[in-house]
Amino acid sequence: MLIIEDGKRIFLACGKTDMRKHINGLACIVESSFDLDLFSNAIFVFCNRSKDCIKALTWDGDGFLLHTKRLEKGSFRWPSYEGDSTMEFSKDELTCLLQAPKVVQKIKRDEIKVGAVV
Repeated sequence: MLIIEDGKRIFLACGKTDMRKHINGLACIVESSFDLDLFSNAIFVFCNRSKDCIKALTWDGDGFLLHTKRLEKGSFRWPSYEGDSTMEFSKDELTCLLQAPKVVQKIKRDEIKVGAVV
């Protein structure tokens, strides 16, 4: 589970990112394309083309942490802007984004029959 401290800024890389990239590759994207400080108190979040995998990169003071979440079913509702744009999210927005697939999957199930007599 990704623990988000208060005061930590969250940046999303809009569009798709090559998920074969690991810490060094994602760090290069943050520094060159987004012109952001990689060592700041921030989390940088990336998503793949099919929107079923997210990676979050953060600096913890003495090294980088890379968190990955891959969905077995469903997809994340990810902003799909063209180019190298970023979007700043709040802690609550990121939490909602990470948990949204669970809600969508529950809604799709036929657990309640409408009009059934009990």
